[in-house]
Amino acid sequence: MNLGIIGNGAREHSLCFKLLKSNKVNKIFCIPGNAGTNDIAENVDINVLDFENIYDFVKKNNIQMLIVGPEAPLVHGIVDFFEDKDIKIFGPNLKASQLEGSKLFMKNICKKFNIPTANFEEVKTLVDAEKFLNSSKFPVVVKSDGLAAGKGVTICENKDQALKDIKEIINGKFKSSKKVFLEEFLEGEEASFFVITDGVNFKSIGTAQDHKRIGEGDKGLNTGGMGAYSPSYLINPDIEKKIIDKIIKPTISGMNKIGCPYKGILYAGIVLKNNEPKLIEYNIRFGDPECQVLMMRLKNDLLDLIESTFDGSLKNKDIKWTEEPCITVVAASKGYPKEFEKNMEIKNVKDLKLNDKVQLFHAATFLDEKGLIRNNGGRVFSSTVMDSSLKIARKKALETLDFIDWKNKYYRKDIAFRIIDK
Repeated sequence: MNLGIIGNGAREHSLCFKLLKSNKVNKIFCIPGNAGTNDIAENVDINVLDFENIYDFVKKNNIQMLIVGPEAPLVHGIVDFFEDKDIKIFGPNLKASQLEGSKLFMKNICKKFNIPTANFEEVKTLVDAEKFLNSSKFPVVVKSDGLAAGKGVTICENKDQALKDIKEIINGKFKSSKKVFLEEFLEGEEASFFVITDGVNFKSIGTAQDHKRIGEGDKGLNTGGMGAYSPSYLINPDIEKKIIDKIIKPTISGMNKIGCPYKGILYAGIVLKNNEPKLIEYNIRFGDPECQVLMMRLKNDLLDLIESTFDGSLKNKDIKWTEEPCITVVAASKGYPKEFEKNMEIKNVKDLKLNDKVQLFHAATFLDEKGLIRNNGGRVFSSTVMDSSLKIARKKALETLDFIDWKNKYYRKDIAFRIIDK
């Protein structure tokens, strides 16, 4: 089978890495891909939102299934487009994608189907915001309604900071939406919980814990994710049952009740306090960097699981994992998530010794006309290692990043610190 992977991040590189292990796969095309996917797939330089050109390429190259990595094409209706053309595509359709595309849609689903989450209120003016803030306990969470590449959420410690962020969103800081809502701050530890679903049946497909903040000790600005580990040590069988019964089941059945079946990967961001889970947010795809650790640990044939969401056999599948934990550490361009230099040469990558337990997944990399690897974005690599302990795995992941010669390299050395360093 020829597959098309939509996206160009470390998530998509890790999906290519995992899917190539299936004996059902003939060739993978990565649209548009990066310098890492170029080594294991054929990169195709087409914008992920240019559905017509992607369709032409799919037909010419006999691609039998598309798997969508990032959220933007899903929110823009790529699944509806290709389903109308009878091309198999894995992911939620336009309407179901609102679970991530509109945080207000997600919160209203929670309200309608009694899914535990933070109290919230949409505000349309600064006057409305001030009224809410005057009666709120701080910190307060300010959220943009639409997609914001992981940067649309701010935890505000005081009223002035909150009003500043609200004003920026209302004035169009994010192209996706000028809507803003305020939310109570949920205390507790966060974890990521993933399921794969055919719209009716679902299977848990991994747990992880992400580190969003740029600085060590989880300090500083929010990012798309600076590292993760799996499995999450916060989620035991009792907690997992609560997440499934109180959050996942009501969501999947609720989406069916409103005429909007959800198919694909559903990623629940969970906060846990006193052994009770609450939903922070939904994502409509694998997380990045969580996908990297899940793809290393998953024993199943990923393509077989995806196909089972089309043929009705998902309910019969048994998901299997390695016993060894896995960690990923993200190397970013110095200055990210603010200003940073692009087109910096990155050396020594080709000299790394990689295998099934040690991988370097590329994100914002490209090959220049001389074949040199350069950066073209903020998060550049995910050094991903599976080993007998997280401590050993982290040490090896950091050694991999140390080996890379790149003067603008920045990465946290404390990923999984609550587990390793406590």
